[in-house]
Amino acid sequence: MAKSNEGHRQRLREKFLNSGLDGFHDYEIIELLLTLGTPRTDCKQPAKDALKKWGSLKAVLEAPPKELKKIKGIGDHNVFGLKLTQDVARRYLADRIVDMDYIQSSEDVLDYLRHNLRDKSQELFMVIYLNGRNQILKMETLFEGTLNTSAVYPREVVKKALENDASALVLVHNHPSGNPSPSQDDLTITKKLKEAARTIDIYIHDHLIIAGNDVYSFADHGLI
Repeated sequence: MAKSNEGHRQRLREKFLNSGLDGFHDYEIIELLLTLGTPRTDCKQPAKDALKKWGSLKAVLEAPPKELKKIKGIGDHNVFGLKLTQDVARRYLADRIVDMDYIQSSEDVLDYLRHNLRDKSQELFMVIYLNGRNQILKMETLFEGTLNTSAVYPREVVKKALENDASALVLVHNHPSGNPSPSQDDLTITKKLKEAARTIDIYIHDHLIIAGNDVYSFADHGLI
């Protein structure tokens, strides 16, 4: 049985090296990732069980480690393989868009933001710093937790903008509830930040709300 398992895993690895993920079933991709942590263990059934429970590859990758480990055959080492892959993908998407024009690469930016924020259980407030040519200098998370008028500090945003020599900003935060519509606090925070940035001649291009795969743009709705 051990030789049979090893032969199966080797065939999966060779299939990937020869043609990437084309032709792979979702459970086979999950199986490959699980074997990163336990290369000598048969991970086919745990992969199928995980896919059955969450319904998609994306959902399995985004599942909390505690929940993943409830699947028979998935332990800490297997979770490592799943989460490492997810975080590498996030880093790759982030690195890919630095130095790119924000407007021209807006879809790439949204891809990164969706991937980075859609599975978060708490609200995160991010800032994208742009230079005078609208090229992306850096992205970073400034605040965590439920956002309200006392949780986001305009002074800190202004300080960070100056430190990064930014000429413009794009504000971003997520709604774990899945509802992309802005709250009254969101509107108030945006107004305060816009006024604070204006004092140092920095322009805020947009405020984006990420809710699952949905995106709400303040600019598109004439709110900034």
